[in-house]
Amino acid sequence: MAPSLNSSRERVQAVFAHQEPDRVPLWFGMSAEFAAKARRDLRLDDEGLRLRLGDDFRRLQAPYRLPPLDLPTGVSSRTVFGVDRHGLGYGQPISHPLAAAATVQEIHDYPWPDPACVDVSRLRQEAQAWGGRYAVLGGDWSPFWHDAIDLFGMETLCLHMLDAPLLVDALLQHLVDVYAESSRRIFAEAADLMDIFFIGNDLGSQTGPLLGPALFERFLLPHLRRLIDLGHRYGLKVQMHCCGGFAPLLPALVDAGLDAIHAVQPCCVGMDLRALKARFGRQLVFNGAIDSQRVLLEGTPDSVARDTRAVLDLMMPGGGYIAGASHDTILEETSVANVLAMADTVRTYGRYSQRLDGPTASRYP
Repeated sequence: MAPSLNSSRERVQAVFAHQEPDRVPLWFGMSAEFAAKARRDLRLDDEGLRLRLGDDFRRLQAPYRLPPLDLPTGVSSRTVFGVDRHGLGYGQPISHPLAAAATVQEIHDYPWPDPACVDVSRLRQEAQAWGGRYAVLGGDWSPFWHDAIDLFGMETLCLHMLDAPLLVDALLQHLVDVYAESSRRIFAEAADLMDIFFIGNDLGSQTGPLLGPALFERFLLPHLRRLIDLGHRYGLKVQMHCCGGFAPLLPALVDAGLDAIHAVQPCCVGMDLRALKARFGRQLVFNGAIDSQRVLLEGTPDSVARDTRAVLDLMMPGGGYIAGASHDTILEETSVANVLAMADTVRTYGRYSQRLDGPTASRYP
């Protein structure tokens, strides 16, 4: 029988050790809009909502201290790398500042931000308030692939990989220099109160990887390895968020030392849960896998519970699984009742101390 653990943090630590804790841990990344809706519907504050859901994680975030911006008309935000954006949510880039760069020197001369602008002043106070009860994520999100797309433009970036690789190398080096130093400052302040370095780069589409293994290993993997090694030097596990179907890239990520993948979208090509668990279940922690595109959006509480049980049947044996939605954030249009059904099913059916019945009928293979 599995031991009864006393805290969410111990539960998550057991999963990262590929052991079976008392139950499958729960992860809830929520959009601000969904969280506001859920708080309103359930009449709870933010912490009360996370307690109701059984969220085993808390996240430390260090904002950038930037000068006040006087944004021109039509610009809703500007990234730390100077890219103007407009539209819903984070918006889309309005222009690509380095699209016309033709020399490495132009990349070097771009006004790169000072990592010292990251504000670490409240990290320890915030983490200490959780009293060691939860698994704490921290570090800079480090979406350098997305930033490279913003700065060059997607088509230009992909063409440069073939016809001007030194420009791509210079761009990625500068981006990751900023992110690595930002995270180093965060870890110097509070790594002893953290468990997981959480980074994010979307490398997959609905139909497969955005880059083949050769280009991925040539351009992106060295920088991911650099971030992974940084987290490990501070005694942290490293988890990467990655949307889409990117299974052909997983062997290289495992070789680079990555500890966990989030959010595992089962309806994307190549992301068959049974196959992923069989091949990588002893090497990677899988976080997510309960389908946000169809199950949580289109289902009912009863069907969500059924599909959640099916995912648990596949993913929980032997540990190494954290249950949650297959997206970095639960979107506002998602039913609160469906999210509660997912959470409650994991907390009851996802217990290792009880014998699971046979596989549950569902849309999952």
